[in-house]
Amino acid sequence: MVVLYNLILIILSLLLLPVIFVAFIIQPKFRAGFWQKIGFYKFNDKKFEGSVVFHAVSVGEVNAVKSLVKEYKYKHPEKNIIITTTTKTGQEIAKKAFSEVAQHITYFPYDYFFSVLSFFNTYKPEKIIIAETEIWPCFVTLAKLNKIKVYIVNGRISPRSFKGYKKIKMFLAPILNKYEKIFMQSNDDAERMIEMGADSDKVEVMGNLKFDITTNLTSGEIEDYKNQLKTTNYRVFIAASTHKGEDEIVLNAFKELKSKEPDSKLLIAPRHPQRYDEVAELLEKTGFNWGKRSCSDNFDDNDIIMLDTMGELAKLFSICYTAFIGGSFSQTGGHNPLEANVWSKPVISGPCVFNFKDVYKIVTDKKCAVIVNDSSELTKELVSLYADKEKYDTCAKNAKAVFDENKGAINYVLAKV
Repeated sequence: MVVLYNLILIILSLLLLPVIFVAFIIQPKFRAGFWQKIGFYKFNDKKFEGSVVFHAVSVGEVNAVKSLVKEYKYKHPEKNIIITTTTKTGQEIAKKAFSEVAQHITYFPYDYFFSVLSFFNTYKPEKIIIAETEIWPCFVTLAKLNKIKVYIVNGRISPRSFKGYKKIKMFLAPILNKYEKIFMQSNDDAERMIEMGADSDKVEVMGNLKFDITTNLTSGEIEDYKNQLKTTNYRVFIAASTHKGEDEIVLNAFKELKSKEPDSKLLIAPRHPQRYDEVAELLEKTGFNWGKRSCSDNFDDNDIIMLDTMGELAKLFSICYTAFIGGSFSQTGGHNPLEANVWSKPVISGPCVFNFKDVYKIVTDKKCAVIVNDSSELTKELVSLYADKEKYDTCAKNAKAVFDENKGAINYVLAKV
């Protein structure tokens, strides 16, 4: 059956070659990693013998497995770690995230037998850990034949995908049972996987990797931040990782908030350092007193402080009242809301959150985050959180609950693989 699948895949690829060629010309992202994906991997070195491969399709999956990979390397320092992605953006994020722990970062092969065999011959993996639900028939079949263990972690099946998968259950069942283990995010996901044909003894519920983040600050360290920024008498609104065009939206919302809630303050954190001067010009025009974190400015003297230091944002969520997560009013796809939610802080985001679509589904359903469509909705939601203490406390309580329900996934997987 897999031989027939691969034959059909090759024939279809040849028939669609003109369309593929045009797509490669028009869309550079389709060309990214093409030669590696087809099987031309650069290294054929024994130093990769017995490597462990972590595959994450794109940005969301890379972010999901970041802590898992680092913890695995910490527990198994002797192992060679190979990271693969499918997309160009995933590759870029992976290089930033795993440069210190991975021996090599490359692209996952196309599901042709020759591409897969080339990948195996190059990296000689002993096990492969695939983030979320990636089902490649040829890949997992050849892995099984070569005695390479393949795991799915953080797996999920949407109701819509489930309907499609059930239609090909006869073909899918023998493929799924070639995986060593299939670790799903929830009971519903596990039940769907079993209904798709996976043996029940292969499927387990692990929780969600994206919720396995920790605060990593002591109460003393939090107090130090409060003292440095003088936040005791104020409620700080953090605008995190803002992109071009979002600073104006945030500043307009803060102006309205400040008029209604005088104890409110704003910490604005541009995503890219090269935009600091641009944002400083905007702050100068607001009429508010403002300062810079790099100058040790504080909120006793300023209504707005620009966070122009690196590596502090995730920690400073600990001292905020609520947070706006940037990249969500641009076409960036948003950033991780959990970095604020983990501190039991309510989150507001714009509508463009495709980088963390599954996370936003959970946190918005749980009502510890809200997605707004425009500047006026942002202002309305922000003012509401500050004015309605009961609403705020409920959001904060829900944020804690969502982590309590989903934590522990990393330790669960590490104990199994």
